[in-house]
Formats: sequence, C-alpha cells, structure tokens
Amino acid sequence: MLKVDDLKEKFWQIFGRDEELQVFFAPGRVNIIGEHIDYNGGLVFPCAIHLGTYLVLRKRDDNKVFAYSANFPQKGIIEEDLSNLQYNPSRGWFNYVTGIFYTLQEKGYPLRHGFDLYFYGDLPNGAGLSSSASIELVTAYALNKIYSLGIDKVELAKLCQESENRYNGVNCGIMDQFSVGMGKKDHGILLNCNTLDYEYIPFELKDQSLVIINSNVQRSLADSKYNERRRSCEKALKILQRHLEISHLCEVTPREWEDLQRLIDDEETKKRANHAIMENQRVKDAVEALKKEDLKKLGNLLYKSHYSLQKDYEVSVEQLDLLVELAKDYPGVWGARLTGAGFGGCTINIVDDQRVEGFIQFIAENYHKKTGLKPSSYITKIYEGVKELEK
Repeated sequence: MLKVDDLKEKFWQIFGRDEELQVFFAPGRVNIIGEHIDYNGGLVFPCAIHLGTYLVLRKRDDNKVFAYSANFPQKGIIEEDLSNLQYNPSRGWFNYVTGIFYTLQEKGYPLRHGFDLYFYGDLPNGAGLSSSASIELVTAYALNKIYSLGIDKVELAKLCQESENRYNGVNCGIMDQFSVGMGKKDHGILLNCNTLDYEYIPFELKDQSLVIINSNVQRSLADSKYNERRRSCEKALKILQRHLEISHLCEVTPREWEDLQRLIDDEETKKRANHAIMENQRVKDAVEALKKEDLKKLGNLLYKSHYSLQKDYEVSVEQLDLLVELAKDYPGVWGARLTGAGFGGCTINIVDDQRVEGFIQFIAENYHKKTGLKPSSYITKIYEGVKELEK
C-alpha cells in the first residue's frame, strides 16, 4: 500500500496545497475460477487483491470536476461540469469516473458540489484485473461517503455495473464490481450472480502463492468480442427455455445439458453454452476442493477451465495458451489458467513458495524467447474491498 502522505503530496503538486483532503482505495480483483458466467447467472469465485486504484480528492465550491490520473499524465487535467455530463470516447479512463456521477444523478441523488480528483493505479490496464471496476468503485464509494448518500456496498456495486453497462457501453456482469466492493482479506467470494447470495471462503495457501502473469497482450473489452459471446449464450438460453423452466443458462445442470444439447444445431452456440454450464460446475468443485485442502484437484480444475475458455468459449490467445503450457511444465505449479475476459491479459498460477522465484524467471525467459514480449509478474495478496485510507 502506498502511504497516504505521499499520495497527498502528489495531489498538491497537481492541484495546489490544501489540508482538506480525503484518500480512498479500491482493489483490483482476480477471478480464481468461474469465467464468463457472471452474466449467465452462474457461480464465480473471485477475490480482491492488494493492487488497485487510489483516489485523493478535495471538495470544490462550484459544480466543476477537475481530474488527473498519474497513469495518463499526457492527458493532463480533465475538466467536466456536473450539469453537462456526456460520454466522450476521447477521454478514455475518465468516462468510468463521469459515468458514476451521471448514474447517481439519474437515480435522483443530489450532487451538491464538484471536486478536484487525483487518481493513481498500480493495476495494469486492460489486463483482466478489473482496473475499470476499481476506478468505478473508488469513485462511487468516495461520493457516497462525502455526499452522505447512505448506499450500502452491494448497491454501490450494482450501481457501478449499471454505469459501465449503460454509460460506457460494456455489457459486463456483476462479478468485477462486487468483488472490488465486497472483498475480504484472505478470503475468496463464492458469489451467485443470479441472486447475489455470497459466501466468504477462507483462501490461505500454506506453502503456495497466487502468482499473476501479465501476457502484456493488450485488449479493449468494449471493442472485443465479449458482447458476441454473451449473445451466443442468450441464444442457447432461449432454445433451452422451451424445455426447462430456467431464467439463466447456469441453472442447467450438467446432466440436463447432456440430454438437451442435441437441440442446439449451431455448433458455435453449443460450444459457448457448454463452457458456461460446465464452468459453473467447476466452480462448485473447486470450492469443495479448497475446503478439503485438495490442491491437486483445485489445480486440475484451473487447467480444465482454461482449456474450456480456449476451445469452447474461444477467448484465449496463443500467448495466454503458451503461458499456461509453460506453467504446466514447471515443477511446483499446481494449476494455471487465463483470468478475466480473455483476448489478452493475465494468467493466474498456484505455485509452491520455494519455486516462485524460479518460476517467474522461467516464464520470463521462455515467453520472451517464443513471443518477443516481456511478461510482468505479481505475487498476489488477497485483500479487502474498497475503503477510506486513514493517515
């Protein structure tokens, strides 16, 4: 964690000195297992991580918002008026901020004044670690507190999802915002994305670490084929609803799917549905394996999840497949898979502590040799959700 005083100093360098500052932090998230099924009403098993987005802010006397991101210094200070909020593609990251202001206004919450906002994130952008949800939650949580809106964290997560869906045009599910808002130290969140029922599952690896490897293959979620996959799942759901009383694809059991998949003629649609239904079962199996401390089974489920994302959902890329195959060949690695939406981004790996250093070096050398790209690595701590930072 960065020091609050250091963050305030950075703010002052941009906006001038004033003691009346507040500092907030929202983590990123890594999804252990349960990919591309949050919007199919499935179970997911994410956790918040120690990397995330910091926000330092100061109230203004007018209706203006001035924002600066240390991650995009070339964009300088961006100005917006709360009375005229509009999506602007040229403003990139700032749309996740204005989307929160806009959505709060739409819901009738009074935004009585503007702010000076300083953002800094130590999450890689476009890597599948929920940098956008982290920006949304840190903004929403800060506004909720300062405006005294009285919105609880679950409702804040839903508001942030709605903002990303409607304002930014990304048809994401609830998982990212929920895990960023509701994270708990040393616990994963078993979340039912249909009902929003959730359970904290202890996730304290005794002699292993969660290692995130960033392929550094960049993707843009809004411009990717994410929405195409979602439409395929909706198509499969409509066909299955003629025979089952279901509202979401992940309500279909593996046994029911075995009997009914013949009804879907289109091979691509069938593959997308197969991933969603079987991934939902893998989440259940993974949580049981974790409770029994069966790392071998948990690791095998991660590999199965990856191969399903590669073959059935077709959201992997050759660089991610290479990272998983390299991990599988390295001693002391229990399991690996892509995490996040795919089309680039990161893999998650469960690695014996004594092997971590060698593993990271092995991956870096062999990945660069075969792709020309240099991967980034992060040894992850499972962290708590969005919060205000004290001095």
